[in-house]
Amino acid sequence: MTSKIKVDNINKVSDDSNIIKKCGTTTTIGSGASNPIVVDGSAVTLGRCGGTVALASGATQTGFGRTGTVDWQTGSIKTATFTAANGEGYFANTSGGAFTMNLPAGSAGAIVSVVDYTNTFQTNNLTVAPNGSEKIGGIASSIALSTEGQSVTFVYVDGTEGWKNIQDSTSNVTGNPFLQATGGTITTSGNCKIHTFTGPGTFTVSALSQTAPQNVVSYMVIAGGGGGGPSHWSGGGGAGGYREVKAPDTPYTASPLDGYPSAPNRVTLTATSFPIVVGAGGAGGCGGVSTFSTITSAGGGWGGKPGTAGPTTNPRAGGSGAGGSPYNIPCTTVPGSAGNTPPVSPPQGNAGGYGYKWNSGFAVASGGGGGAGGAGGNSLPFPAPPGVGGTGGNGGNGTTSSITGSPVTRAGGGGGTSYQQGRGGVGGPGGGGNGGIYNPNGGAAVGPPDTPTAGAANTGGGAGSDDCFQNTAGGSGIVVIRYKFQ
Repeated sequence: MTSKIKVDNINKVSDDSNIIKKCGTTTTIGSGASNPIVVDGSAVTLGRCGGTVALASGATQTGFGRTGTVDWQTGSIKTATFTAANGEGYFANTSGGAFTMNLPAGSAGAIVSVVDYTNTFQTNNLTVAPNGSEKIGGIASSIALSTEGQSVTFVYVDGTEGWKNIQDSTSNVTGNPFLQATGGTITTSGNCKIHTFTGPGTFTVSALSQTAPQNVVSYMVIAGGGGGGPSHWSGGGGAGGYREVKAPDTPYTASPLDGYPSAPNRVTLTATSFPIVVGAGGAGGCGGVSTFSTITSAGGGWGGKPGTAGPTTNPRAGGSGAGGSPYNIPCTTVPGSAGNTPPVSPPQGNAGGYGYKWNSGFAVASGGGGGAGGAGGNSLPFPAPPGVGGTGGNGGNGTTSSITGSPVTRAGGGGGTSYQQGRGGVGGPGGGGNGGIYNPNGGAAVGPPDTPTAGAANTGGGAGSDDCFQNTAGGSGIVVIRYKFQ
């Protein structure tokens, strides 16, 4: 039979203090402060399998060595020059100015870490200085940490190399407080990201900005330009409707058509997908609409065609109106169609110019299509041989915006046409096509252009009108979205 000693407490003889004391489920070994407990043996096991060995709150440990890590001093953020201690990591806040971390006296295996607390090392450096004549990386000199978000760990090796940087993170891994999105062709300008859609697509918002006003984005939505009319003396095509908003947090030079801060014009994003429609240029008809969120721009108006004693197809209204197509009746004026249809504020476009037939001969010409920045030009008589030709109205001016990072003019109207030895109207700045002439009786055209041209792609420019039944096409539209991303 194995012998047993059964006691609850073992006390010292000298002062009757406890050496081993059992109280309830807790057994205490030791007789208080300044009374070391020495366990002698070739192997000492503390705790049982699956149990936990814990140090009491406030207790320290020695002799166990380090595992290549530091104890991070989260309760003491450093804001001024200090001396580091072996085995500790520090958060250095240099937002108030640069300062120095002095390394402790080196001993083999000593370790110190530091990290940029406020991501300001690039503005206010943290200097790391060795103790006395000790070295950092083999050089007896201080170093400056100057990368945003940088963190480093130094280990002391020996007197030859001193402190070696064993870990250097120059990546600033943080949560992104700004709006995040995908879709279209993405470029940047300063602190802004720009999504450009030249065809249909989807603008997908994956995360909103933590600053609510930054979720109100800048945009430019331009519809497709109207086509030139399909007959003699047809009017120039109107530019596609032009709508723009410049939000306060996305600095650039906007066009005069900036609709901010009117509530109907603002787009406040949510974390969802926004289908993008980019209108095609009209060919034998009006341009196609472009849309983003609640914003729709109307397609440019079509030039229509005249009749013998009256209109068979009047010029069509649209974002900007088409030029007027005169009847085959002397001294007849036909106004261009209206722009800004349907109406929005600021107006998305302007009216086309009028067409006119001066006499019973061939002095006849059509009006130019309206542009985002101005109305289409009126047709005019041409001062060469009497009764022959006319001057087509010029296309209305487009308007200029730097939303994509540099100034670009878009949404110009198409030029009007002329008959015989006249001159076609010039397309409006911003992608408007030139008007042509029709000269069935031979002879050189008095002035260029001879052949009508289409509106430029992704400008919403109206087509130059055609006196040769070519149904010249307007330019396709574009959608641009701009927001702050850093």
